[in-house]
Amino acid sequence: MSSPEMTPTSQFHAVPPVPPAPAPYPPPPMLKSPWVALLLSLVMPGLGQIYNGQFAKALAIFMAFAGSIYLISEGHPLPFAVFLPFIIFSNMIDAYRSAALISTRGTKPEVEEDERESPAWGIAIAGMGALLLLNNLGWLRLEALVPYWPLLLIAAGVVLLRRSVEAKDAHGPSL
Repeated sequence: MSSPEMTPTSQFHAVPPVPPAPAPYPPPPMLKSPWVALLLSLVMPGLGQIYNGQFAKALAIFMAFAGSIYLISEGHPLPFAVFLPFIIFSNMIDAYRSAALISTRGTKPEVEEDERESPAWGIAIAGMGALLLLNNLGWLRLEALVPYWPLLLIAAGVVLLRRSVEAKDAHGPSL
């Protein structure tokens, strides 16, 4: 047997190259329980959205909830007593639905969700803040606007009707 010092270099086998280390997998998405989000929203409107990481939406929902309670206590039960259950239930449904979408993100190709919060939530918060500031400065009396709340229902009805007609036109006539 010959020692390694005496073995000619042509008899050594080439060392195979080391394969590169696999790229690390991205961390799995944080799963959210829809039922936890729903129960948190039942405890306090906006908590389910905070649990889901939607802070602007949570603030807008909480301000609408607190504002409705304030205006009911100021002696304006209509429309604010009607808005209160709507705010609570829509908040719970939104928290449940958002948590379910967050949990299915990346698992179903047909589920598409925008990662960012809608700019409408920021606009809503800024608008509520501007109204409250104008009221506090005495430049606007929110009490004087109470008789005109049905205009909100009319505007909402017109928007829903317009969207329905546009959707029908986009998909063609139905038989």
